[in-house]
Amino acid sequence: MKTYLFKFEQDLPIPLAETWDFFTSPLNLAKITPPQMRFEVTSPYNAKTKVYEGMIITYKITPLLGIKMNWMTEITHVKEYEYFVDEQRFGPYALWHHEHHFKEIKGGVHMTDILNYAVPYGVLGRLSNKLLVGKEIKKIFKHREKAINELFGVYKKPA
Repeated sequence: MKTYLFKFEQDLPIPLAETWDFFTSPLNLAKITPPQMRFEVTSPYNAKTKVYEGMIITYKITPLLGIKMNWMTEITHVKEYEYFVDEQRFGPYALWHHEHHFKEIKGGVHMTDILNYAVPYGVLGRLSNKLLVGKEIKKIFKHREKAINELFGVYKKPA
């Protein structure tokens, strides 16, 4: 199985506690996901629910070509105000391991996402990653960057 690594970094102009509060609420994920994915959390959580180790989150998504599917992830690691990890239990990928890291910087927070993933179906999966899946993941994170900037403002490095 061929695995792929995607890394994304963004600085946010908000305090660490506010950043952590936003990103550890499963319901907020829909706010930063492209609308065409029709991302919906189907787990019975409310806005006050925060991630914890062992947490199972279920979703309905439309990742490609208008095909709706179920997705389930588990929060496998949490170190408060530093990082959490979600891993796919079932869904569109053969492997999905997504690390969310947060580090306080002057005037805000530096956020790093590290995504290791694999596409099923062997050679066909590798071809689909090259032609479609990899590009779609980049688009999702580009949309996410824009949505985060709209929600919290653009980070400007302090003088």
